[in-house]
Amino acid sequence: MKSKLESLLQKEQLIAFSCIALVMLISWAYMLHMAWGMSGVGAEISLACLMRWGPEDILHSFMMWAIMMVAMMFPSATPMILMFNIVNQQQGETQRPLLPTGLFVLGYFLVWTAYSALAAIAQWGLHIAALLSHNLIITNPLIGGVLLVAAGVFQWTPFRDACMLKCRSPLGFLMAEWREGRLGTLIMGLKHGLNCVGCCWLLMLLSFVLGIMNMVWMVILTIFMLVEKASPKSQWVSRTAGLVLVAWGLWIAAETMR
Repeated sequence: MKSKLESLLQKEQLIAFSCIALVMLISWAYMLHMAWGMSGVGAEISLACLMRWGPEDILHSFMMWAIMMVAMMFPSATPMILMFNIVNQQQGETQRPLLPTGLFVLGYFLVWTAYSALAAIAQWGLHIAALLSHNLIITNPLIGGVLLVAAGVFQWTPFRDACMLKCRSPLGFLMAEWREGRLGTLIMGLKHGLNCVGCCWLLMLLSFVLGIMNMVWMVILTIFMLVEKASPKSQWVSRTAGLVLVAWGLWIAAETMR
């Protein structure tokens, strides 16, 4: 007969996974809805892009980025969240065990929410500079090429390797960073979020090159991050992607200067 702890672990893991799956489903459904709406009202969007942004437009952009980060980052963050749930219960947390898990997730996405605010500000700046098309793509190919090269080179940096090592080793991260209490749990979530942003911030900015609401790009990048974190050949995957991005960016830059 299974012990009470094992039964509790299975139950709480199922609840946690179900909550994660529901949030991911809602987030992706919202992004699909937005992408579909944009494709159907191109003329209105084109006109809006010529107008000055107000506070509502900036807030809308922020919300779009924040939900996009949830949709794209939750899949690759799921192993860490579930591992935290297990370790937390094994540490003796039996009263409302899902509350600490919720705090960990909150800390994680607070970091990505801050990133979303900066991305929205960047989008506003590109709009003001008339460098963003109605499809939410940078209109200057040279800037796009530079971003691609920068993202590719970043894949080879020791800083990114260090962040990726912590992201792809949930148990190792938790053992090294474990803190007691609700504040400690929130801090752990914040630290994990910082590691993930450290890995992916430049890749996310490529949305300005390929289209912020380009669903194909979103799916490809989400799958890439999953593979990169789960693969035993993680560094090889990162390096190969880096070479592809650099070659792509140089090709675009060369075509621009012809």
